[in-house]
Amino acid sequence: MLDHPPAYLDPRSGETFDLAVPRWCGTAQAPLAITDLPGITRAQIDTTKRSIWRYAASFPMACADPISMGEGCTPLLPRTLHGAPVHLKCEWFMPTASFKDRGTSVMLSLLRQQGVRAVLEDSSGNGGASVSAYAAAGGLAATIMAPASTSPAKTVQMRAHGATVELIPGTRQDTSTAAEQRASQIFYASHNWHPFFLHGTKTLAYELWEDLGFRAPDNVIVPCGAGSNVLGCAIGFAELLRAGQIDRMPRIFAAQPENCGPIARAFLGMPAIAAIPTIAEGTAIAAPIRLPEICDALRNSHGSAILLSEAEIGAALITLAHTGIYVEPTCAQVAAAFSRLLDAGTIRPAETTVLVLTGTGIKATPRIAEYLGVEI
Repeated sequence: MLDHPPAYLDPRSGETFDLAVPRWCGTAQAPLAITDLPGITRAQIDTTKRSIWRYAASFPMACADPISMGEGCTPLLPRTLHGAPVHLKCEWFMPTASFKDRGTSVMLSLLRQQGVRAVLEDSSGNGGASVSAYAAAGGLAATIMAPASTSPAKTVQMRAHGATVELIPGTRQDTSTAAEQRASQIFYASHNWHPFFLHGTKTLAYELWEDLGFRAPDNVIVPCGAGSNVLGCAIGFAELLRAGQIDRMPRIFAAQPENCGPIARAFLGMPAIAAIPTIAEGTAIAAPIRLPEICDALRNSHGSAILLSEAEIGAALITLAHTGIYVEPTCAQVAAAFSRLLDAGTIRPAETTVLVLTGTGIKATPRIAEYLGVEI
């Protein structure tokens, strides 16, 4: 057992802050983590809950009234890809059809427990959809900032849930900057910044452990933009190791597009390049705020990062579709990375490998139609 109560932690300075007071960043505006937690055992799983809240004993705060819509407990499908067995974790089986619901449910539940009643998020896609939905379910007011160039189709769901949508001129970074400046007026519940979000995404690790008969996989391959699934898996599996429930960490591999892969380039020691558009737009984060922590998580798990061409991503999308799995190009990257890692001998067919599929192709139909040369 750890001998300290949970606290916010600035991992770059070592400074800690009381969890009783809502925060979204450290003193020098660095992204926060939560101090190490002890993890839970099989006996602490609340099997009466069919959602991520079955693992509530692992969260940094108790929550008497969580905002939950049945997120989690997603299918783990066995398949054969590239001649090797693999497990597909289908994370689009969520209330808003993306993995972000894991993080949003925990983040907004614990913030509401702390007394927060209005939240601000900056997102042009799945993050904004998730925050607006869970805010509506929890009786919170939500403001979503998005770039002015965002397709109206991406903001319809946010508006339908009752969120206030503000379109910000300029780049995606301009939108983030505007949100940070507004944080003194509305609590900044950013899926990229807030550490409670990571303690929702860590339930992916707990769920895979349970899915696989209470053992860890050998390898987990995730599409990586801001890195919340990399960090979530690292946190969750580290807690299970600390609790004596697994005897080793799985290797975590991050898949990114060559056109915008700052995390992979940093991890592999490659020079940074200017980002250009990619079919895997959900991972096109040019300046991830937790880059050092993500690289550490990959290194500590003995994993790696893979940069993928647009042709590889497109081919992987079709390969998955031909097995009945229709996903957005962003998460098709993991199938391309699996092929590359098999060919290199880094992953062996006899190992247990999980590919994390974060979003449905239904959300990316125009982009997929364009790739197929089909008019809609």
